Amino acid sequence: MSDPTTIRRLYGRRQGHKLRHGQASLVEELLPEIAVPESGPLDARTLFGDDRPLELEIGFGAGEHLAGQAAARPDHGFIGCEPFLNGVVGALNHIRDAELDNVRLHMGDALDVIERLPDASLSRVYLLHPDPWPKARHAKRRMVNDGPLDLIAAKLEPGCEFRLGTDDPTYCRWAMMVMNRRRDFEWTARTPQDFLVRPDDWPETRYERKARRHGHEVWYFRYRRV
Repeated sequence: MSDPTTIRRLYGRRQGHKLRHGQASLVEELLPEIAVPESGPLDARTLFGDDRPLELEIGFGAGEHLAGQAAARPDHGFIGCEPFLNGVVGALNHIRDAELDNVRLHMGDALDVIERLPDASLSRVYLLHPDPWPKARHAKRRMVNDGPLDLIAAKLEPGCEFRLGTDDPTYCRWAMMVMNRRRDFEWTARTPQDFLVRPDDWPETRYERKARRHGHEVWYFRYRRV
């Protein structure tokens, strides 16, 4: 079945509201300094100049979670991938305000970056509140499909984590079905609290706050690469 690794198409607008002057300046000045190189192999030394653990977030939204994780672990390198310009601007604001020097951004498809990393080079991968594509005919567009998961599994170091957050019941059921049939990931939850309560080291995002305001349940999945 087709999935994001074969479709290679980004849906939706790449830009929302017009950028203000200060936002445009961030894109013109800061983004080139911290952008992931457009081609060639990638590793920690290429991105950060030294050997360090790498973490990657797929679709970082406005960057709150990415910046929070980067601030908590300054000795790690963080790669954020987001195709939408306004989200990238949000992340740039967080990076500037917190003076983070351990974040690199890619404005585009996360798979293009993940493919260029060495196997077993990532210590954590995040996929938070992805587009649920609720219609059955659109299920192939979901990032939680075997093609992307095969790639994530290859790039994650054994014993390290893939984290998935969603407030969409359809995506929750789909993700549990897909993940539970795999043998290269182990669900770490032992009690309902383990996936119903946000872990202390999981910074809240605006999408999560919005979901809570609308009365939605939020699920926090942590899978260990075996």
